[in-house]
Amino acid sequence: MKILVSPAELAADTGAIILDATYHALEPDRHARSEFYIGHIPGALFLDLEHLADRSSALPSMAPPAAQFQERLRALGIANDDRVILYDQAPHKTAARAWWLFRLFGLTNVGLLDGGFARWKAEGYPVDSGPVDEPGGGTATAWHNPALVRGLEEMEALVAIGAAQIVDARSAARFSGEEGDPRPGVARGHMPGAFNLPYGQLFDGDGNWKSPDAILEAFRTAGVDPDAPIVTTCGSGITASILLFGLTLAGKEDWSLYDGSWSEWGALPETPKESVA
Repeated sequence: MKILVSPAELAADTGAIILDATYHALEPDRHARSEFYIGHIPGALFLDLEHLADRSSALPSMAPPAAQFQERLRALGIANDDRVILYDQAPHKTAARAWWLFRLFGLTNVGLLDGGFARWKAEGYPVDSGPVDEPGGGTATAWHNPALVRGLEEMEALVAIGAAQIVDARSAARFSGEEGDPRPGVARGHMPGAFNLPYGQLFDGDGNWKSPDAILEAFRTAGVDPDAPIVTTCGSGITASILLFGLTLAGKEDWSLYDGSWSEWGALPETPKESVA
């Protein structure tokens, strides 16, 4: 399946299930479901990415158990062989996080709308409003692929032996420690040996994804070898997913995501940290 589609391609695709994966992680005054009711792509369903997280974890946005993800997909009427297209209307491009969750739980027939809802509207395609009934009756089966996610102990080992490239998607100011973390009790800086590739560098000025060659060049410019294993991280595992989608778009799939990210690492007094501020 093509993993990145234009509005024209999506409008012509009558068989895809379209999901709004908007999530405003650091914008408490914005409400994704309310925005969906105000305007969404015709036929789209609301994924509710904000609540598609591990309820037992104190960390933000941690991947849910497979059973919880499966329950949500079945409520949305999804089967394993369905073609799913994700989009969002969030500044942090949260559809990429939803894409990673689908991959984590074994569903690979999934792609993103290039440019998201903003491009859909800008190109004059129709918009619906109001709540949408969830169809139910889905038969999706989710299974957890441990190769696509890293936990704290694994990251401590990787940092200690340098076994993989760690690429941080946060801004340069947060990575360096010049700017503090927005979450209370979380230190400044970054993981020792990590590279910094702010997620915005994978997009053109219009919000569309850069070409595969330009994406690979962005990784190389950041000092990263895209042909070697990569683990991505960020503040809470959201924008780290953007780097993974970019790698996949460019044909590279030797990757995983540190789901706890800096929210976990930066809050622990015993984890090593680097900062230039």
